[in-house]
Amino acid sequence: MDRQSFLPGSATKYNGERSSLADWFGTPEGRYVLDWERAQFGRATEDVFGFRAAQVGLPGFDVLRENRISYRFSVALESGASVAADPIQLPFDAQSLDLLALPHALETHNEPHRILREVVRVLRPEGQVVISGFNTLSLWRLWQTGWRLRQGFGGRRAPAPWDASFIGLFKLRDWLRLLGLELNGGRFGCYAPPFRNQTWLERCGFLEPTGERWWPVAGAVYVVRAVKRVHGMRLITPDWRRERARRRALAALPQRNGQATRVSSDHRRSSDGGR
Repeated sequence: MDRQSFLPGSATKYNGERSSLADWFGTPEGRYVLDWERAQFGRATEDVFGFRAAQVGLPGFDVLRENRISYRFSVALESGASVAADPIQLPFDAQSLDLLALPHALETHNEPHRILREVVRVLRPEGQVVISGFNTLSLWRLWQTGWRLRQGFGGRRAPAPWDASFIGLFKLRDWLRLLGLELNGGRFGCYAPPFRNQTWLERCGFLEPTGERWWPVAGAVYVVRAVKRVHGMRLITPDWRRERARRRALAALPQRNGQATRVSSDHRRSSDGGR
């Protein structure tokens, strides 16, 4: 195992500008996105049950607060995480987690494929993962392209989140399908342009219902949920009904020695001659 990823100060190397992304969530457009994403994470995880749930990245923003799993923790190289680890080297046993949340973890890491492979490894069969990301078919992607053009002409380096590698939902769906993860829910949101002014963002509030109705795939961000499918596997549970019926069929018969024995009702009827 490459232990360099666990050394202090390596978060920038492995997680890109995660600290800058956390700072960006404090800006007006960042809060606009964060409020919407928290609501979607809440809806996507409130009905997921199990024993262990983990949030990968952005430990300062709890996106699992609506989930009912009692043992929840965060995993990141940033300060404030419950477990200090790189998402490409999750320190958990195989099939040990029931739920994983990845808020912008894929697009801000140099190796998103390895993160998804780790997700598949640590998830239990039928375990679920919730992922958020910036949409490539939105005005926000055009804004990111403008930043990169200015950078190419000698402008300053693009700040977060415009320096991230946006991953389109269709590409993400193909990645998930190859790894045995099946999409079972998702939503686009945040249709206002990336204004830095809170007043202008509020004035564009009418675009939310309009965008959901007329151009739903053009939202700035998306939140999707996928479940780990294991083909050919069948979950075997106790047959409680058959066990209860068997116990009801047993009856106690007195014996001459004063002890009692239990025989089935069918055997008792046959010994009585069918009476």
